[in-house]
Amino acid sequence: MVIDAPTEADAAERLDRLTDLATPFAVRTVVTLRVPDRIAAGVTRLDELAEACDADAAALGRLLRYLSHRGVFVEEPPDVFELTDVGELLCDRDGGGHGAHLDLGGLGARMDRAWAGLPHAIRTGGPGYGAVHGHDFWADLDRHPDDRAYFDALMLSQQRFTAPQVASLYPWHEVGHVVDVGGGSGGLLREVLGAHRHLRGTLVDRNEPVATAARTFAEHGLADRTEVVVGDFFAPLPAGADVYVVSRALTDWSDAHATTILRRCAEAAGDTGRVLVVEVLPTVPHVPHLSSYDLQMLVLVGGRERGVTEHAALAAAAGLTPRRTYHGEDGLTLMEFGAGG
Repeated sequence: MVIDAPTEADAAERLDRLTDLATPFAVRTVVTLRVPDRIAAGVTRLDELAEACDADAAALGRLLRYLSHRGVFVEEPPDVFELTDVGELLCDRDGGGHGAHLDLGGLGARMDRAWAGLPHAIRTGGPGYGAVHGHDFWADLDRHPDDRAYFDALMLSQQRFTAPQVASLYPWHEVGHVVDVGGGSGGLLREVLGAHRHLRGTLVDRNEPVATAARTFAEHGLADRTEVVVGDFFAPLPAGADVYVVSRALTDWSDAHATTILRRCAEAAGDTGRVLVVEVLPTVPHVPHLSSYDLQMLVLVGGRERGVTEHAALAAAAGLTPRRTYHGEDGLTLMEFGAGG
């Protein structure tokens, strides 16, 4: 049996697929014009879509037919468009939804455009976001309240996966007071305290998420067992609690910054407290060099994906020693550390 060797044309075709920008921007353009939302609402004729989107009908038709050949829309009969299952995903504009992320007017697009800073990130080992946008990612959130709200909603959507597992996996019966360090709008602490009614909780974060968290706790009847503190995890933390939780935050930071965060937790925990690091560790197919996530963390915030060994090394540099590890679903891992020695 003779197998034909790859030709130069085959290689060029593969290269075209690797470097295509037309399709990503075509998808983002229909999202920005809210074409999927309008089709879902029953506006399916090309002329009606063009009027609703304030678009040129001929140009819009070219765009929709291009994406019809790529499985986003179906044109049947001519000049009438329906959504495929892929197209339906583009209507989701909730926190973490594809529609919200792909809109060219939102934070997701600013994050995507930061990829142009990848050469800077590779040369320096630091984030490329600022090289593109003029401010680092965190400063940009402070400058754009809508982006901050989107980011907080995205983090809250992650907690729908994380929080129930944290509440069930860890032996919270051993704990009286837990501090959620960088706890955002309170999704994790709300779940843990709701499941374990003997617990008291403190949430530490910046002004905007702390205000949201306070409202969340009040709405769920947790105000009498919670405290919110404006601060950050690079500054001294409230001392004396039993457990300090750092949930899905270390990936956003360099080794040096992550070590500082853990050191602040260690200082507050003292000799008897514990530090609980919650992360989704790399699992196939979401592993460095196979998934783009590790490079995305580099270019956006100078962070990186790490395994258990790498987290243990960070903890050791912060004066902490591994105690217990709990494994959840799809790579979610709880790593408990205590005072060294």
